[in-house]
This record gives sequence, C-alpha cells and structure tokens, in this order.
Amino acid sequence: MRDTSLLGPWVRRFLLEHLVEERNLSRNTQQGYRDTLCQLIPFVSARLRKTVDRLLVVDISSQSVREFLTDVETTRHCRVATRNQRLAAIHALARFVGEHSLEHIAWCAQVRCVPYKKGDQATVPYLDKAEIDALLAAPDQRTTQGRRDYALLLFLYNSGARASEAAQLTVDHFDPGCGSVSILGKGRKPRQCPLWPATIRALSVLVGRRPPQDRVFLNRCGRPMTRYGIHALVERAAEKAQIDTPSLTTKRVSLHSIRHSTATHLLRAGVDINTVRAWLGHVSLNTTHIYAEIDLEGKAKALAKCDISSDQKTEKRWAKDPDLMTFLRAL
Repeated sequence: MRDTSLLGPWVRRFLLEHLVEERNLSRNTQQGYRDTLCQLIPFVSARLRKTVDRLLVVDISSQSVREFLTDVETTRHCRVATRNQRLAAIHALARFVGEHSLEHIAWCAQVRCVPYKKGDQATVPYLDKAEIDALLAAPDQRTTQGRRDYALLLFLYNSGARASEAAQLTVDHFDPGCGSVSILGKGRKPRQCPLWPATIRALSVLVGRRPPQDRVFLNRCGRPMTRYGIHALVERAAEKAQIDTPSLTTKRVSLHSIRHSTATHLLRAGVDINTVRAWLGHVSLNTTHIYAEIDLEGKAKALAKCDISSDQKTEKRWAKDPDLMTFLRAL
C-alpha cells in the first residue's frame, strides 16, 4: 500500500498534476507556488533536523507555517503582500492534500486556519504626464536598441500591460490594420487593447516582416526579452530621465507605476471605470476602484481651489417673511 504520510510525493503531484493539469494555472503562478515550497521545505527541514526526503505531511504544522511566515518578513525582509502570497500557496497545498487523503483532513483544517496578515493599504504610485513624456524621451532612437526601448515603453504606457504580458506578446497579436493588439492576461484571458497611431508606427518598425510566432520584443542577442529584462529597461530609462526631470527622483519608477499611470490618466481623460477595468485586464472592479479614488483626490483638490469663501454669509430670506414667521409661531 502506498505511503501517504510522506510529504515529497504530495508536493510532486501538487506541482506537476494539480497546478498544471487540473487547474491549468499560468506559468508565473506555477513558479510562484514552486518558489514558496522551495523556501518552506528547507526551512522546516532545518528546524526539525530531518532530510527533506523524510519529511512527513504533518511536519508542515500550523506552528511551523507561522514561523516560516515570520521568517519571510524578518529575515528575507519581504512585505506583507509577499507573506500572504506565500501563505496562499501553502493553503492551496493543504487543500489539495486534504481533498485526496481523508487521514489528513484535520491537518488540512489546522494549516488553513493560519490567517492572512492585514497590511497597510499602499498608495498607488503613478507618474504625471510630463514625467511619462520624460521617460519616453530617454531612449536614443538613433540606435536600434533605442528604437526598441522607445517602442516598448510606449506600448507599456498605451496598453498598461504587465511585464509578463509584454514579454509574451507575439507578432501575430499585433494588428496594425485594426489599430489594436491582443494581450494574453492573467488566467490566459485575452483582451483587445486599442493602440495610438504613434504606438502602431513604433511597433510596425520594430516587427518589420518577422514571422507571426516571433516575440515582438527581443533583446540585443535576438532572443525574447524576459520580465526581468523589461524591468531593467524601465529602470535604465528612469535613471536617464531623472537628469532633466528632477521630480522622478522622489518616485519609485517601475513597470507597475507605468501601468498605474495608464489607469489614472485614462480616468482623468473621462474613460469610464468599466472600460479601464477591461483595458488593464482586471478580474474584479474593486481592483480598478483604487484608481478612481486617486482621480477623486485630484478632483477634490481642483474643487477646493474654486470653493466660495466661507466669510460670505447667505441671506436667510425666510426670516424676513412676516407671513411665514406668523405661520411658524402658530404651529
């Protein structure tokens, strides 16, 4: 009879069967779950002084999970959001084991009782239009790499695409005739995004007559750019743009801040929030409401400048109406 007490076989089934075949999760999500277990298992192994191949399922106790999450915050200096992502992966593993092994149902319940940690609501970073313009002006378009960098930055601002979405974009997803691009988002959900004429021109020059299955954005070696390469490109452009735009030195410019800027600028241009949600590929409208709050802050500041002085007193006309006053006193 197969031994269901060992942790190793369950981890293998979880990563190779459950996440891939049953859930069909994206590659990035699979890697996130894998990275969590790559940190958790050695951590528990060192605490219990047991080799990883001899660890039991019950060795991943609720107490060890709490200690691991504390280590993620204190030793690895990760934020609360990262801590909660690690816990989500552990919860998913516990649920998978509990569903397939009756003897581990109690263990599953205990692990899944470990709560998520509530963190402070971080302010959404975004760039003003002048700062975006400075970022787009940073690449030297006289060079091949500079034209690629400009096209990528313009595409990111136009579409609000995530790093993984830009990295996976292929030539056949770009339709210059219709002036749009098809982006494969989270959960493999496609969405159409309209492109500005400037973005169409920049991408058309970049892709030329390359095969349809080629990636749009390639590195200097002609290989597809990775998420990390795209992040590095944004950081280089931001560092160069800071020279002529000092306000960028006070902001953390990243691919996320470009995405946030897209959403904020769309709302300020009068685009309705449901369109922005579809534009960015958000599953829930609650996520998009963050940008609506930012837009309201801007409107509130503008309204404050137009506020009528409180020194001006409104005349109470009813107080000088004798007939009305007589009626009120008679009530």
